[in-house]
Amino acid sequence: MDFDLDAINRDLGNDPQKLVEWALGLGKPAICTTNFRPFEAVILHMVSRVQPDIPVVWMDSGYNTPATYAFADEVTQKLGLNRIIYLPKRTRAHREAVEGELPSLDDPRHAAFTQEVKLEPFERALREMNPTVWFTALRASDTAARAQMQPVSINKDGLIKVAPVLHWSSKDMYDYLVAHDLPNNFDYFDPTKGEETRECGLHIEH
Repeated sequence: MDFDLDAINRDLGNDPQKLVEWALGLGKPAICTTNFRPFEAVILHMVSRVQPDIPVVWMDSGYNTPATYAFADEVTQKLGLNRIIYLPKRTRAHREAVEGELPSLDDPRHAAFTQEVKLEPFERALREMNPTVWFTALRASDTAARAQMQPVSINKDGLIKVAPVLHWSSKDMYDYLVAHDLPNNFDYFDPTKGEETRECGLHIEH
């Protein structure tokens, strides 16, 4: 890549909007992933106001709360998002009919569950959309692993991963929502994580 990664992180790593503008200014195919969790409207607003048609990829596990589905539709409509939904290859009803309800975190089957409902759909999205730039709303305060990440990184496949709000606090996120009159969602559950401070594997493998 024809840019200095350390310099970008140093100069733009604490300025989310400028970082978004820089990344989209590369002129490369870009996507923004979302799970419509709390404060997710921040990243969606930041990227879509620079590139309104950016593909917004949602790996819908089928286990979201009713409030999350309602929020997903509300923010999609409000911002006019180009939302693209990736689903597991089996419906929730099919999976539960064969294997039973959601496995607990200490169940050996939980890793396979995560692979089926989140990781495989994401890997399929990457194959089909073939982006060069990937925007994500992860924040350093989420988990210990994320606290070690940089706002811009490049994975082994050459994918430029951009986390504009990595260093933002919950207050920063809240203030942005208020300033831009954006909705929020607090009734959220991720079945692949179970706990807020646990990784699902998506940001470890990619």
